[in-house]
Order: sequence, then C-alpha cells, then structure tokens
Amino acid sequence: MDLGLKDKVAIITGGSRGIGKGIALGLAAEGCHLAICARNPAQLEAAATEICAKKVEALTLPLDVTQPDHVEQLVQQTIAKFGKIDILVNNVGGNRRGPFEKTSDEDWEAIIDLNLMAHVRVSRAVIPHLREQKSGVILFISSIFGRESGGANLSIYNTTKSALISLAKIMAVELAPHHIRVNSVAPGSIRFPGGSWDKRCLEDPEGMKAFVAREMPLGRFGTVEEVANVVVFLASERASLVTGACLNVDGCQSRSLI
Repeated sequence: MDLGLKDKVAIITGGSRGIGKGIALGLAAEGCHLAICARNPAQLEAAATEICAKKVEALTLPLDVTQPDHVEQLVQQTIAKFGKIDILVNNVGGNRRGPFEKTSDEDWEAIIDLNLMAHVRVSRAVIPHLREQKSGVILFISSIFGRESGGANLSIYNTTKSALISLAKIMAVELAPHHIRVNSVAPGSIRFPGGSWDKRCLEDPEGMKAFVAREMPLGRFGTVEEVANVVVFLASERASLVTGACLNVDGCQSRSLI
C-alpha cells in the first residue's frame, strides 16, 4: 500500500532512540525526510545513519525542547533545510515515580515541562507553517496510562499523559478548518534495548514473566515497530478522516472502554 509519504517532511522530538527512532525509521521507509532532535548528539548521529540508509535525508538537531529558544531553532532549521514541514510527532517524554504526597513542586514542574509544555511549544511553532500550506498532521505519543489508571506512584505521569490526549482532541477541532489533523497514540508496555521495560526484564526476569502472563493478553511486550506502524498510518492520507482520536497500541493490555 502506497501511503503517499514520499518527500514529506517530519519533525520527531526524542527521535534518537526507542519509540521515537522507530517512528523515524518507519516514516523513512515510506520516503519521508526527517528532522530529529534529542539531547544526546552521539545517539542522534547513530539514528541518522540508520535513517539515511533508507535513501532519505535526515537533519539531526541536538536540542532540548523544554527550552523555548531550542524549539524555535528546531522549527527554523527544519524549514531552512527542507523548505516545509508536513508532520510533527511529539514523542519526547519521561517520568518521576513516587507516592503523590511525596512528590515536590520541582518534580511536577519538570515532568509537566517535558511531557506537556514541550509539546505545546513545538506544536504552536509548527502550526503557522501547516496552516499556510493548508495541510499537515500533528501527533502526540501519550500512553494507555493517559486513558486509565497506571497505578500507585504514577500521579505525575498519568496526569501529563492524560493532558496530551485532551490537548490533541481540542486542537483537532480548532485546526480541522485548516485541513490539519491531530491525533494521539497510546502505547502499552513497549520493550526496546535500554528502555525501562527492558531494564526491568533484565533485573527481574521472573517478575516480568509473571507481569506478562497477568497483564498482556498476547503474551508478550509490544515493539517500537508496532507503535511506528500505527503512527505512520496516522501521518498518511490513508487516515484522512481520522482526527481527534486516540489509538491504543497495547495488545489489549488496557481495560478502558473508551
């Protein structure tokens, strides 16, 4: 199936590893050129090598999107390099675990800035370019724990991931007249080298085996490629009527009815 993404230009925040890199590679396989940003230059360059092997161009930007001036650099340098932006994937994120009453203002401010405000700023900076060309796609990588409880010690994570889903819905309504689609994606437990689930599996293989048996109906963790496949579809015109939606990619791990 031709997804019509050849020579499109996408920005991916946190695109040097894990789900972000998987999305970049998925889009590159469809002929999409990439601007990826992250804080680790070495990881960025390694990711770019894999992307360029798919015969597309990659712009690597060692930036921190929690810094407003870095956001402006991300958008301006992408426009300078490629002349346009078609797709934005807001992927960067993190977590600070702990009982709610022991979380500090600094904990909340740091993760709200990373998981929410960074995406707000990048989206605001990109929208004028999408509106001018009367087309575009904005995607937010949320979590199934933005749709339902993630359990104890995840108050900050749950709150910020829920906020992304809500933000995407309102943006979709506001931007529909400009032919800009906005959706969110909610991955379940995704294992990749160096990721949090991978570390847990290596530290506690028996405990994780029990977790998979209890929580994962398909009997395994998800992969970054499986998340990327959904994101690539949503970025394409094959998903032309899909906007304001949140799609789970979780192997039926979640329990919410909505």
